[in-house]
Amino acid sequence: MGEQRTRDDQQQESPLKTERGNTTVQDSVVSKVAGIAAQEVEGIRMGGGASQTVGSIMSAVPGVGGGSQSQGVSVEVGEVEAAVDLTVTVEYGRTIHQLAEAVRSNVIRRVENLVGLGVTEVNITVSDIFFPHQEQQKH
Repeated sequence: MGEQRTRDDQQQESPLKTERGNTTVQDSVVSKVAGIAAQEVEGIRMGGGASQTVGSIMSAVPGVGGGSQSQGVSVEVGEVEAAVDLTVTVEYGRTIHQLAEAVRSNVIRRVENLVGLGVTEVNITVSDIFFPHQEQQKH
């Protein structure tokens, strides 16, 4: 009973549902915000090794890139809440669980503040590691 009342209260308090009208935010917008927020954490890249390679190739093609912010991001968006799944690559030498918590906190803060949706969960899969000194030598 208390759980149902909490959900009703959340719906009434949502900045997306007002007496003057409703705002709907598309999944792609939430994906981009979450992806950008995750990448704001130093030592994080979105996606796995193969998807990063494909993403960097695609971003070089005019009119095709631009999806790199949401690469490695999957969302379920409801009327007032969202759940986020992230696949990330972590810089070698970083503490994975600390980075994951920093990513989780930043994604929740950004989605809730910028989009207006409550975030129910942020699940993070670390699929690879990268070595920044090797990438600098390639350029």
